Amino acid sequence: MTVRIILVRHGESSYNLERRIQGRMDLSVLTERGIEQARCVGSALEGMRFRQAYCSPLKRAHRTAEEIVAGCPDLALQITPLLQEIDISAWAGMTFDEVQQKFPDDYQIYRHSPQNLQLADQYPVRELYQQAQEFWDLLRTQHPDLTEHGPAEGTVNLLSVGHSGINRALVSTALGIGPHHYQRLGQDNCAISVLTFSEGLGHPPQLESLNVTTHLDQPLPRYKGGIRILLVRHGETDWNRDQRFQGQRDIPLNTTGLEQAEQVATFLKDVSIDLAISSPLKRSWDTGAAVCRAHGRLEIKPIPDLQEISHGLWEGKLKSEIEAEFPGQLGTWLTDPGSVQMPQGENLDQVWDRTRIAWAELLRIAEAKGRDLTVLVTAHDAINKAAICLVFGLDPDSFWTFKQGNGGVTVFDYPEGAEGLGILKASNLTAHMAGGILDCTTAGAL
Repeated sequence: MTVRIILVRHGESSYNLERRIQGRMDLSVLTERGIEQARCVGSALEGMRFRQAYCSPLKRAHRTAEEIVAGCPDLALQITPLLQEIDISAWAGMTFDEVQQKFPDDYQIYRHSPQNLQLADQYPVRELYQQAQEFWDLLRTQHPDLTEHGPAEGTVNLLSVGHSGINRALVSTALGIGPHHYQRLGQDNCAISVLTFSEGLGHPPQLESLNVTTHLDQPLPRYKGGIRILLVRHGETDWNRDQRFQGQRDIPLNTTGLEQAEQVATFLKDVSIDLAISSPLKRSWDTGAAVCRAHGRLEIKPIPDLQEISHGLWEGKLKSEIEAEFPGQLGTWLTDPGSVQMPQGENLDQVWDRTRIAWAELLRIAEAKGRDLTVLVTAHDAINKAAICLVFGLDPDSFWTFKQGNGGVTVFDYPEGAEGLGILKASNLTAHMAGGILDCTTAGAL
């Protein structure tokens, strides 16, 4: 049983416009733009059948949910306090500037060590994560057939409409990310995120996409300055299509992959890109070159450590051939990837180490060029997953946690520069190819 959870943040509100902290204060309402954003979400999700929709009782989220489900009269909308925003009553109604001025120490804790923020006798972020866990418990209780004991086939979709804070907590608790990373997940107004539980609600999910805003005529999430990295997985190859392991074999893009590279270029054509970096392997290099052609004389700098994982003796083989020659290893790769040593190849600890080195190098190159700039990086599935995991301090056991489709775009922001914390602003944006919210790329073997 596959369960897909669609998470939506409410549309733009009056307090958002005024840069006021909302929390659980219920005076803020959707602006006209916020209502239109909610309708855009409804259009983007049109045709996707939902078993159940859940929403926060706060007006800005409730109205958003009503607009989304307006075309689905048979869809039940369940209001639950478990989807309310973070409880920061002491600050609610103040502007962010006012909070910084009146409570500078607490505000710095909130930004950089959020799990330690204490307001009166409360720890708001820790309590929010507990609330998020209770929402997952609610889903398992209300939908027992969607747990590991459910039927083996089919996909069931559930919709959840909430707020920036609770959505970050929901994604984090589902993926095993702690509250100290609360500020490191992007959530724009009416953005869509997708969690896929391929084995049911009783098992860990995969983050299929995060903070998708393309349905709002907003290709990428809002950029507030600093270093922005656009991390792109290469387009499709014939070996991806065949589900053949390619690793560091220099397999070129196929016809579909070349089209995907051009689609990425079109998607990013209006984005100012200051620097381009790539794995030296053809499939990544040619994907990056397509984007660079759309940006004039932008040249690509190679970083060898961005090459795909070396699969060693697995390279060139189909899954059936690997199972025949190396019995049981493929199953271990799928269930316990951090323990696998590829025969005459790499293990994921090695991939993590060189991704860390490559990431530090590209940030150093970027910062030497300027503080506010955007960097295009084209690489591979394993490298991209490692880069995301490293932002959250996740080890190789979390390898399958983040999906990276062919031609997918992932966005990192470093608002305080290379030495500051990285924020995952968006992950695996693929609507520029398939035209919809869900990732329909082949993805294929690594």
